[in-house]
Amino acid sequence: MDRIDAMRTFVAVVNEGSFSKAATTTQLSPQLVSKYIAKLEEQLHTRLLNRTTRKVSVTEAGSQYFIHAQQILLSIDEMEAQLGGLQQLPKGILRISAPVSFALKHMAKLVTDFQSRYPSVTVDLQLSDRKVDIVEEGFDVALRIGQLESSSLIAKKIAPIRVVLCASPDYLNIHGTPKRLEDLEAHRYLHYSYMNIDTKGHVFKYLKAKQLKESSVFRSNNGDVLVEAAIEGAGLVLQPTFIASKALNAGKLVIVLSEYEPTPIGLYAIYAHRKLLPHKIRCFIDFMTDYYGTPPYWDECISRK
Repeated sequence: MDRIDAMRTFVAVVNEGSFSKAATTTQLSPQLVSKYIAKLEEQLHTRLLNRTTRKVSVTEAGSQYFIHAQQILLSIDEMEAQLGGLQQLPKGILRISAPVSFALKHMAKLVTDFQSRYPSVTVDLQLSDRKVDIVEEGFDVALRIGQLESSSLIAKKIAPIRVVLCASPDYLNIHGTPKRLEDLEAHRYLHYSYMNIDTKGHVFKYLKAKQLKESSVFRSNNGDVLVEAAIEGAGLVLQPTFIASKALNAGKLVIVLSEYEPTPIGLYAIYAHRKLLPHKIRCFIDFMTDYYGTPPYWDECISRK
């Protein structure tokens, strides 16, 4: 069995939600689609799909395999497209959706540098913290920050995003520095409205409980406002370092409970699955990859202690 063909077949079944529709998409017989999936599960020694007479659902292992399979197939398709399109000059309008705070702080230079290399591409950058529907709303690429969920869209990780709990020195001098997670009960928390409260991690667990108990907490749908409020002594704030790094480096904010710092999330470039991806999109994705560095430049001067 060709592992790549089986992988493509599996991804098609998940995307289409049935073996028969996947057979039409891949131009294979339903019997061959079923054979590919069975052989793939046999090789992996695990069930990827639950089948009933009415529907196909993805197992937990299948969901993880789906994410990784998309990334592998994406890399293969990118390599083939790059080899076949080295002489193509990208052009046209590139519509991008990006989170407000990240774009304001870190995308102006990116777009400028990208257009210096590809002057025939016009960039239409729209800022929104809402999770846009890129197909329905006509976007070529959407940048999203968080933990990647299973989706029929393609996601390319661009950079790790570190999230820290911090407060101003003045606030800590008045209210004390929390030494344990339990100490958070005595502190004021500045809540970001769009934060996924189901995110795993001890800090998120405590702050979620605090958020649900208190109705007078300062909350906002913009991280910059919350960071500025924290600088003024309004309370503790849990925000990405791409927003807070300047204040942290200047000593206006101090990281607390660093030993409980959440596992970094990610900045992803999301785009629709297309076999023949327009060259302007492929060039932008390739240009973004590694652009911010590892670790990203905004983390270089921030201590973990």
